[in-house]
Amino acid sequence: MSNGRGFDADVILGGGGLVGQTLALALDQAGLSVIVIDAAKPAETLAPAFDGRAFAIAFASYRMWRALGLGDELDQVAQPIEQIMVTDGRLAGRGRQGGPSPLHLHFDRAELTDSDEPLGLMLEARHVRMALDRGVKARPSIRMIQPMSVTDIARDPAGVTVTLANGETLRAPLLVGADGRRSFVRQAVGIRTIAWDYPVTAIVATIAHEEPHGAVAHEYFLPNGPFAILPLKGNRSNIVWAEPRLAADALLKMNEPDFLAELRLRFGDHLGALALQGPRFGYPLSMQLAERMIDTRVVLAGDSAHGIHPLAGQGLNLGLKDCAALAECIADGVGLGLDPGDVSILERYQRWRRFDNVSMALGMEFFDKLFSNDIPPIAAARRVGLAAVNAVGPARRFFMKYAGGAAGDLPKLLRGESLAA
Repeated sequence: MSNGRGFDADVILGGGGLVGQTLALALDQAGLSVIVIDAAKPAETLAPAFDGRAFAIAFASYRMWRALGLGDELDQVAQPIEQIMVTDGRLAGRGRQGGPSPLHLHFDRAELTDSDEPLGLMLEARHVRMALDRGVKARPSIRMIQPMSVTDIARDPAGVTVTLANGETLRAPLLVGADGRRSFVRQAVGIRTIAWDYPVTAIVATIAHEEPHGAVAHEYFLPNGPFAILPLKGNRSNIVWAEPRLAADALLKMNEPDFLAELRLRFGDHLGALALQGPRFGYPLSMQLAERMIDTRVVLAGDSAHGIHPLAGQGLNLGLKDCAALAECIADGVGLGLDPGDVSILERYQRWRRFDNVSMALGMEFFDKLFSNDIPPIAAARRVGLAAVNAVGPARRFFMKYAGGAAGDLPKLLRGESLAA
């Protein structure tokens, strides 16, 4: 699409994280010019130990990155998840026996005979950032401005003008807020949020272990919160360990031997000797939902629109679904002669994504309340529930496809199809 009426690009993106850069690549593939404004310093975000996170990427999300040309690079560092073990349990102590419940839920990719894709893939955040950075730099229609922040937004019926911290102004028919939970774009246009904090902190770290993980992911529910062991390339796993704030602070400050001793109480000995690989990180957990995803000439995507409990690792996947849907809505609208910020395009996007985002957020809230307690009747009911689902093959296969992002009305990119005309 050619720019006109004094526009500097077809779309301006506020925020150049994983969602912002993915969206930029998708819009570029659809033939639109994009300016990405990101406040982060590349030297920090691309550093190997920037935040220690790894992501469980649904196979539908991974299809999109493949369709956007990142597959060759990401395939080298992605760890497929072939099985998922979901168990309920408690720690030993106070005269009671600990350990996992014998009633569990087991997902096995081998059951999905109609697909040769894994249940998901584990990717370290730094590898994804580097692949996206190289992908964006290779596209001449994407202009990346960083480190830089947006300080003002002015709208009129034809477009939106943003003012940058250096005084530069840029204009486009549409501004996308992909600038995270504290989104300046969302606040500047007056979109309110519904939010609350969880009284827990997620401890994130990478662990080296003696025995191979077998491409199995473990989700172990303890009274204080979930404890996940997620396989990485080699004999390594990423742990996401939720604890009450004070306990988490103490664990983060422990020396390595004491921390590993606490870790083994939950991790067990099935992977042999353990060692920390890199620093530990703590992330206070909260829930946040924007009251709407669109406004005049403005649209939200990713964490600026929804921040959910990381219980099933679906937060980033929701943002990537936003990218696929928004890019397709804009591409289809432009193909009909509309400009990228036309209200009919934005309304279609909101209808497509709003229900999924809200239902996933509320679903994670429900599961957190259901599993993060040790009340005997509830504990007994959830264990029986896990075992019941595990015993019904069609139910297991449905949940596997849903977790993999293959349920519902999928945008083209999530089906692995290109947006190029």
